[in-house]
Amino acid sequence: MERPDAPSGPNAGPSGAPADTAGSGSPAEGSGDSSDGRHTARRRTVVVGTPGQGAELAVFEYGREPGPGVPTLVLVHGYPDDHRVFLPVIARLAATHHLIAVDTRNAGQSVAVSGDYRISVLVDDLFAVLDAEAVPGVHLVGHDWGSIQGWAAVADPRSEGRIARFTSISGPDLGHFRRWTRSRLRTPGRWPELAGQLLRSWYIGAFQLPVLPELFWRLVVRRRYERSTRRRVGADPLRGLALYRALRSPSGLGPRLPAVTVPVHVVVPVKDPFLSPALVKGLGEWVEHLRVTRVDAGHWWPEARPTEFADLLRREP
Repeated sequence: MERPDAPSGPNAGPSGAPADTAGSGSPAEGSGDSSDGRHTARRRTVVVGTPGQGAELAVFEYGREPGPGVPTLVLVHGYPDDHRVFLPVIARLAATHHLIAVDTRNAGQSVAVSGDYRISVLVDDLFAVLDAEAVPGVHLVGHDWGSIQGWAAVADPRSEGRIARFTSISGPDLGHFRRWTRSRLRTPGRWPELAGQLLRSWYIGAFQLPVLPELFWRLVVRRRYERSTRRRVGADPLRGLALYRALRSPSGLGPRLPAVTVPVHVVVPVKDPFLSPALVKGLGEWVEHLRVTRVDAGHWWPEARPTEFADLLRREP
């Protein structure tokens, strides 16, 4: 059953477990079982930054050992999930792929020592994981906030030779989102399209408020979420609010729009309540090798329909 859609990434989803301290940098209690039921994770910790700064990132490997002929997928989750959102698709790909799933600094078993959640910092985290894994030419897959980070990563010169292709699901490039919004503001005929997206994005402004978003998660959403995901959410939704609040800083908005030269596959769940399918318009102006696939599903398509998701990833060259 597809989970109910609750506020997610800038336009983007949950996971975790109890530990009710808002803004806590410690991993949520109970965010532990990383087995997909048949394949046990090989866990490592990647330390980024200096003592007293940075983060300790929990990284989980599944499936085959890396080597010739074995594709490596790097899976980056969104808000308010952790890496376990990908366990259903991992179970379907572990026999043929080397899979790396990351708990980002705001979620799961990762620990954020500093309170810096700007997009540039998240991208530095991702490259630290790629350095630690030392596997060239990975296929990066991002959902929700994981996709937002992925867009910034493939636009970064450090991606050359490290990221061979990128699959984006329900998470726009922030620079493209700004340009898309401005172009519609200037064109009255496109105001309905803009209004539709702004209505979908209501929660981004709401998450800037003090106290109320934390109360909303604790008192209204958490139990519903835990029932739908069948795992405890804990403090992850509260920790992850920092992602949205970092957007208030201009440096938290991500890079401008450099050309992206790696192949990019954008998957558009057409029933996503947070992102308009129209957001893909204009991507071809700065993404050299772009493919767009629309799926008849909601925001959490990767977890709700893992067989379709796995089939799509297998078909990537």
